[in-house]
Amino acid sequence: MHTEIPAIVLAGGLGTRLRSVIQDLPKPMAMINGKPFLHYVFLYLTKQNITKAILAVGYKSMAIESYFGDKYLDVKIEYSRETEPLGTGGGIKKAFSNVQGLAYVINGDTFFDVPLKTLLNFHTETGADISLALKPMTNFDRYGTVELDGSRITCFNEKKQMAAGLINGGVYILDKQMLNSVILEKFSFEKAVLEKEVTQKRLCGIAFDSYFIVHVYWRYGYQRATPFGI
Repeated sequence: MHTEIPAIVLAGGLGTRLRSVIQDLPKPMAMINGKPFLHYVFLYLTKQNITKAILAVGYKSMAIESYFGDKYLDVKIEYSRETEPLGTGGGIKKAFSNVQGLAYVINGDTFFDVPLKTLLNFHTETGADISLALKPMTNFDRYGTVELDGSRITCFNEKKQMAAGLINGGVYILDKQMLNSVILEKFSFEKAVLEKEVTQKRLCGIAFDSYFIVHVYWRYGYQRATPFGI
């Protein structure tokens, strides 16, 4: 039985496409209805009964640290600080220094309303090395797709126009040891781990047709009330 599984939250994005709106702050600090985007991520974590988060921070990290401190909405916070951009993989690997075994990994600038306990149960039942939360989509061309054979992921496809398909929702559960074989400090988790290991490791995916927003700031505007329905 797994207890006290923390969440690693990737919150080091530069926000270059939002520079005129968020005034040189990390992407997770973009304001939505008077609160930074990351506030809503913490609301989600509390609803999922997560009691500890490791924030992987880098660019302008003090803006995040001064706002959220070492505890926010009953979630204890530790910080994994990057002195230079490490990529998604490097950020996750460094953050795992604060973790003993399993951890959830989520983005700090996107939102996918995944029931984390269901993802954990799926991870355990399938014996996966890494489990991915997948989102069913229709009529899209901006995302790559994921192919399944049962629960096992067999392929990650490049972006192209699709009538329907499953995409990587950016919510994972994995063990610290899964990154031990990666000797790089700077790398993409998607390229260097997921795509590289898809035929070697047991990568499994489960679909959740739940609320999903990618880069809410430039797709939906900045002052929408209740952007996540929470």
